[in-house]
Amino acid sequence: MTSLISPFIDYLAFERGLAKHTRAAYASDLVRFTDFLARRHHCLDASAVTTDDILSFQEAEKQAGMADSTLARRLVSIKGFFAYLRAENIITVNVAHAIGARRQGRTLPHVLSQSQVEALLNAPSSTTRDGIRDRAILELFYASGLRVSELAGLPLDGLRFDEALVRCFGKGSKMRLVPMGATAEAALKHYLAASRPKYVPCPGEQHVFLNPRGGGLSRVGVWGILKRHARQAGLGDDVSPHWLRHSFATHMLGNGAPIRIIQEMLGHANIGTTQIYTHVDSARLHDIHERFHPRS
Repeated sequence: MTSLISPFIDYLAFERGLAKHTRAAYASDLVRFTDFLARRHHCLDASAVTTDDILSFQEAEKQAGMADSTLARRLVSIKGFFAYLRAENIITVNVAHAIGARRQGRTLPHVLSQSQVEALLNAPSSTTRDGIRDRAILELFYASGLRVSELAGLPLDGLRFDEALVRCFGKGSKMRLVPMGATAEAALKHYLAASRPKYVPCPGEQHVFLNPRGGGLSRVGVWGILKRHARQAGLGDDVSPHWLRHSFATHMLGNGAPIRIIQEMLGHANIGTTQIYTHVDSARLHDIHERFHPRS
């Protein structure tokens, strides 16, 4: 069965158009499942897999402490894989079809307070090459709510200073325009003038943010920059790029921005995805009520 995973991943790329990172997650889930089957049966024949095998795998993963979101994604991977095998007539019965999608408890996103954001943004040096770059990265993250992949992949022509907008391509290669804000605009212009040339860009390099070798920063590189400055700011080791995205949306909502506008800026296809931020804001209001109301 292991040999069937690669053609399935190719199908996800060429027929379904799924992103590279999504395909990697599917592949990882299926390898883990086949490892489980090998230990359980010492057999990897796809036609021999049963519904009980899949349910047992889910239970074993739950006992191993996997988060509900991880369990749900692994089930999606398995169901997609067996649907593909049935469509290709590799198996005669899709044993995963009858298994319902696992219901997840909704978890609220992590949000930094405005004072924590200020501490983070002020952490990079204002005089060094890397510090000027890092400040521009953090300012743009918070000002725009970009995903880490969108920020790392941002090209120079995505900065539209004449309109104070950022043009980026999100999930499904959908283009959107997001305001960059005056503070982020100033940080970006300072970086482009005083810092980026010092990285000695590779010939033809069009990425806005560069690594020490003059190439474009990777997602992992951006993540590492944020982690380093979060520690400097006393925010611990858990802060991720998505925390700044969540903070952007929550602070916008808290200051009166319409949720439809926030949806558009975040690039959410479904308003339901954006509505989680109304729950975050409600949680903040409840906290304030409990702290200050005499009969709470």
